[in-house]
Amino acid sequence: MDKIKLEIVGLSYSQTQSGAYALVLSEADGNRRLPIIIGGFEAQAIAIELEKMTPTRPLTHDLFKKFAVSFSVKVVEVMIYKLEEGIFYSKLICEQDGKTTEIDARTSDAIAIGVRFECPIYTSEDILASAGILLDETELEADDFMSELEEDEEKKETISSQSLEDLEKQLLTAIDNEDYELASKIRDEIKNRKG
Repeated sequence: MDKIKLEIVGLSYSQTQSGAYALVLSEADGNRRLPIIIGGFEAQAIAIELEKMTPTRPLTHDLFKKFAVSFSVKVVEVMIYKLEEGIFYSKLICEQDGKTTEIDARTSDAIAIGVRFECPIYTSEDILASAGILLDETELEADDFMSELEEDEEKKETISSQSLEDLEKQLLTAIDNEDYELASKIRDEIKNRKG
């Protein structure tokens, strides 16, 4: 199987699934993109590492790295090897004392760990051909994806600073305007506060 190297282009809030993000990978030597829907926790774990931020306490993926390093295990690559019924399957290729081991992992976790080891991400032509999106020069680039993510964060901050009464009014307005993405964010904030 020929391996195709992928690079992380960015993360954006998923337009199709509430509370999820699209991790966008780009073919290193081409113009195809591979969007993968991941959870908010994994998106945060990837973003924190990409932005070189240091959380106050180690995240699960940081703990995995510390554990692996203390036993001289190095993650040398992430391989997205299968796509079945819309689900991507991945594995971590690890080395210890000259021995290679493959560990099955969810793609989001594999990439969150892979970025901590600064290892390459690969997939196959079959996966890229079936799930990849061919972009031409007029379509979105990495900065656009990151801008969308930053706008989402600004909206969340604005929402979190509103009173419960104001949020309930904004929820009705968002529904009336058919802005269902904003409505779902406001609904989630209301739910969190009413707990």
